[in-house]
Amino acid sequence: MIQQDFAYNAAEIVSADQNVLGLAVAGSWITNELDEYSDLDLVLVTKEQISSDKEKMIDLAKSLGNFISGFTGEHVGEPRLLICLYDDPLLHVDIKFLTLQEFTNRIENPVILFERDDLLTAIITSTEAKWPEPDFQWIEDRFWTWVHYACMKIGRGELMEAYDFLSFLRQTVFSPLMQVKNNKKVRGLRRVETQLSLSDLENLKITIAQYNKASIIKALDNSISIYKSLRRKLFPATITMQEKAEKRSLEYFKQIKKA
Repeated sequence: MIQQDFAYNAAEIVSADQNVLGLAVAGSWITNELDEYSDLDLVLVTKEQISSDKEKMIDLAKSLGNFISGFTGEHVGEPRLLICLYDDPLLHVDIKFLTLQEFTNRIENPVILFERDDLLTAIITSTEAKWPEPDFQWIEDRFWTWVHYACMKIGRGELMEAYDFLSFLRQTVFSPLMQVKNNKKVRGLRRVETQLSLSDLENLKITIAQYNKASIIKALDNSISIYKSLRRKLFPATITMQEKAEKRSLEYFKQIKKA
């Protein structure tokens, strides 16, 4: 596959750079789920920090193939990430630039393609990867204020904003909680069509609105019901429920429905 060809070639190239301590690959490579539509997730570990210098990141990325463009990943909360597009063949490659110390904090154990003196292997065997799980209290503390926000947008007639907000809830709340319920790693909306139960997928689908007020209200109503159901099934008794925020937001939603 083109992803594998690129990765193995990249490993050979960076092995000549004495600042590079290792190159590993993460994402769907780890789970043998690569297909023709997969991007490539590389982890590049260096002696000297590169992630503080965008030009150095791009220069190194250019050495790996027919580089078209690249930009850093602040929009996904990861400035150490360079998101690249290569040509011949056309391929999306994410390169995360880490120091050896930064490599100890990771969400999964990547497949090592190249390393010096078993440095990456030593870290993997002596430290634990921790996949991020949803913070139930974080979600509960925000959900009902988010509902109120959506109601305001509907009431004002900002339907595009409300329409987009439902997508935010699917990405941030419903899909992660459903993945926990289905004993899957939390990956936003990735592969939900194949990894969720049929009933959960159907529930996600009824939060998708058409672009009109009645449909958006119905989708928000469905969203609230789904959240309550997931909360009952997943949240432990230690979670503090935002009862007043829930009560007042639902009262406001009733007003919006009648308007």
